[in-house]
Amino acid sequence: MVAAPQSQQSVYTDADGKFTLTLEDGINMLIVTYVGYESDTVMLTPANNDIEVVLDIPRKLEEVVIARRRKSTEISLIDAMKTERIGAKELMKAACCNLSESFETTPSVDVAFTDAVSGYKQIQMLGLAGPYTLITRENIPDVRGLAAVTGLTFTPGTWIEGMQLSKGTGSVVNGYESVAGQINIELLKPFSDEADHWLFNLYQNTQGRSEGNVVYNKKLNEHTSTNLMLHGRSQWMKVDQNKDGFNDQPLGNQFVGLNRWFYFSPKGLEIQGGVKVTDVTNTGGQLNYTKNTEQVAGNPWGFELNTQRYEGWAKIGKMFKRPATSMGFQLSGVYHNQNAIYGTRNYDAKQKTIYANLIYQSYISNTNHVIKGGLSNLLDNYEEQVLGKTFTRTEVVPGAFAEYAYNSTKWNIVAGLRGDYHNLYGAFATPRLHLRYAPFEKTAIRASVGRAQRTANIIAENMGYLASNRNFLIYGDGSNKAYGLDAEVAWNTGINLTQKFMLDYRDGAISFDYYYTNFTNQVVIDVEDPHMVRFYNLNGQSFAHSFQGQFDYEVIHNLDLRLAYRWYDVKTDYTGTLKPRPLVAAHRAFLNVGYETRNNFKFDYTLHWTGQKRVPALHHSHASEIVNGYSPSFFQMNAQVSKTFGDNFDIYVGGENLTNYMQHDAIIGASAPFATGFDAAMAWGPVMGRNIYAGLRYRIK
Repeated sequence: MVAAPQSQQSVYTDADGKFTLTLEDGINMLIVTYVGYESDTVMLTPANNDIEVVLDIPRKLEEVVIARRRKSTEISLIDAMKTERIGAKELMKAACCNLSESFETTPSVDVAFTDAVSGYKQIQMLGLAGPYTLITRENIPDVRGLAAVTGLTFTPGTWIEGMQLSKGTGSVVNGYESVAGQINIELLKPFSDEADHWLFNLYQNTQGRSEGNVVYNKKLNEHTSTNLMLHGRSQWMKVDQNKDGFNDQPLGNQFVGLNRWFYFSPKGLEIQGGVKVTDVTNTGGQLNYTKNTEQVAGNPWGFELNTQRYEGWAKIGKMFKRPATSMGFQLSGVYHNQNAIYGTRNYDAKQKTIYANLIYQSYISNTNHVIKGGLSNLLDNYEEQVLGKTFTRTEVVPGAFAEYAYNSTKWNIVAGLRGDYHNLYGAFATPRLHLRYAPFEKTAIRASVGRAQRTANIIAENMGYLASNRNFLIYGDGSNKAYGLDAEVAWNTGINLTQKFMLDYRDGAISFDYYYTNFTNQVVIDVEDPHMVRFYNLNGQSFAHSFQGQFDYEVIHNLDLRLAYRWYDVKTDYTGTLKPRPLVAAHRAFLNVGYETRNNFKFDYTLHWTGQKRVPALHHSHASEIVNGYSPSFFQMNAQVSKTFGDNFDIYVGGENLTNYMQHDAIIGASAPFATGFDAAMAWGPVMGRNIYAGLRYRIK
């Protein structure tokens, strides 16, 4: 551009650099500029109306860095399904010792104790128990079957690279079992450019729990890599914070080891293979109980659970020359063996599982129209001995599926259908549909509907009731179906809105979602009689309404605020009477604040408010706590401070349940555990008090 500054006249040259500019009298200066070069000034005289200017001095541009602060949890606006991508940064906001403790800062998931003896926690989504959520490890089924509750502790938080959490019906590619949603866990990748060569994590709390984790990543060459992950945990101190004479959590040790290998061929072939070994020993119950003590009245009441689990898997993928075209094969095998003692009750069980899934992906016309199809097979073999009875079954479920996805700027459609044949329950179809509409750039409206079916493992999924003297009654039909009961079938419908915004140069988001789950059949767990646990097929209604609103905003630079509110209406017919599901709070609220300083201090604070829960009739009266059949509402506070030194060393100190709120009389009849009315399964609140912890992470690049 050529400009005359005195008169603010200017003109652009043509492609050859020529220009014509008519100047007023008295103008004697032109400034010539061009992007990437230094400007030049030309003085004019009456004799040089025709001028030639050559800009030959390159302009030295300073480096421009465009940076965006990545959120610890993100929700994409372009995916057909609303998926919360939870990163490692989010997991490090809390101690995150294992998967069951990884959701303290995630309002979409509730965590509660299964009972007041075993120390195990169970997650809930959409007001439904954990087994209704499909939990996968890199899209291979992981926490299910006999490990539906205990398996959450078999994945240490230090191993997790991130998670994807989606509510409601999922993709038919991942099977037919997901009722409430899916949580997919991604482990650390050895081939990642950000992978540490070594990662060490140590943890210690004031309740006598010590943990250590080691992760070794090795990239052998540009095609091959491997990683080795080791975890050890010891609960070595007896703790009885509520003074009921029982250990608040059992003593014991846990070891988990995992090794996997990756190979990436330059011709598009990808191979992964791995093995995982888990060994757990737990001993709990009354404080003076020692292992192998005979379980008779007069002796200490004891709890023992020993688990050995072996897993192996392989994933083979092939990328073809045609764009967006690939084929993948997933194969996994599980052997799970556990032996449990709950006082006079023994529960010994074995599970053998083989899973295979073949997936082909390509497109029609262009990559806006993606198709997936494939074949799957699931084989489960169970042997259970409990309460003097033996339950055995083998499930074989071959299936086929197809899914079509249309993608555009404003619209996404994912329509899937799978057909499976179950050797015990016959043939069934699983249709699922997801829609997304984006009326504006930062707005996404999504809807979904789909069917799900699953076999209820009624003992493993309800092990907490073994910590009682209730009679177990199973109203099966005597057939070869699982426990003589029908499969659980549910339809899930959902709609959600995600609105992102920028206010004062800082990002924020508001989201609302509503899901309705309707069971056409369910195995009802009826504990309305304080002396019995009854299992029977649904005769009437069973449904769950779930609403959640969430607000995220960076209030000031590096200060993140997250607010959420959840409402549940979860009801089931219990022998002709529609009642709220026991131990499910209708109202919950959540607050999380995170702040990071320039000198690498991180502060995180989380506040949970849990509303009242319906508590079934109890053998002994809870005069001080249960009012009109409902537990009191309560608050819980967690906080953590961490400091990073350089690029490779972190220390962290935190506290859980800082208000020291506990459920008093969490074990009903604790003074006479062999007598009628003993019940440790009615845990509606925290069974352990304040917990202070500290730890460190050390990385070697």
